[in-house]
Amino acid sequence: MFVSDQWSDYQLLDAEGGERLERWGDYVLIRPDPQVIWQSERVNPLWKKAHGIYRRSSSGGGAWVRKEMPEEWRITYRDLTFLISPMGFKHTGIFPEQAANWDYVTDLIRNAGREIRLLNLFAYTGGATVAAAKAGAFVCHVDASKGMVARARQNAALSGVAPDRIRYIVDDCFKFVARELRRGSRYDAVILDPPSYGRGPNGEKWLIGENLDGLVRLITQVLSDEPLFVILNSYTTGLSPSTCGFILDNNLTRRFGGRTESGELGLRLAENGFCLPCGAACGWERV
Repeated sequence: MFVSDQWSDYQLLDAEGGERLERWGDYVLIRPDPQVIWQSERVNPLWKKAHGIYRRSSSGGGAWVRKEMPEEWRITYRDLTFLISPMGFKHTGIFPEQAANWDYVTDLIRNAGREIRLLNLFAYTGGATVAAAKAGAFVCHVDASKGMVARARQNAALSGVAPDRIRYIVDDCFKFVARELRRGSRYDAVILDPPSYGRGPNGEKWLIGENLDGLVRLITQVLSDEPLFVILNSYTTGLSPSTCGFILDNNLTRRFGGRTESGELGLRLAENGFCLPCGAACGWERV
């Protein structure tokens, strides 16, 4: 398991009965989590003092119940600064378990001995984008949501990243990679964090079970002659780390050599030290 346990501004305080109790800087939130299927006594007093609770609706979706909580605030991870803003579908704007990937990417880029051109697909609010740019990479950040790309710009500015270190693109990821291939663009590293289902800005349809392997095959064609790494994350139920690892192995190791490592992303519970699984992650690295 790849455990993100170096946070100071985030803490998974407890988890019980389908919910997480989390500290995000100065504010405590309660959010649903389908992995938390166990029942236990809620001994932490903050369960009753949370500043915000995301309540699911019986008709689908849900909403935040706010108690003295601002619309947005900032948290830091090492030398990175991010805006936190409780939004739809229980999200806050950052996936804290991804910090393990940020550290991994930072180390590889800083030790590469050359400037790295990185393509970040389904890049959301730019956690990995900002980490990679701060480490010295030039990053192309691609997401279908104009709002998420705007938030990525804010996170980069807050973290002190020079504007010319990131190229922001609002587009369908599959179409963008195909165009980059036709243009002859090449990248030394790729990160992709695809949703189970999604729509591009012009209604393009994405289904991970139908499109993921094809996208990875396409990505191999825009890699440079000396690629550094490719990272694939997934929060799709039923898509195991081993399956993600095989997709990378089948498409990358056969062509470039190297190695693939796969596992679960995790967060450690302050209450008992248990590591809560938070999704699949796998990385290919040319060694």
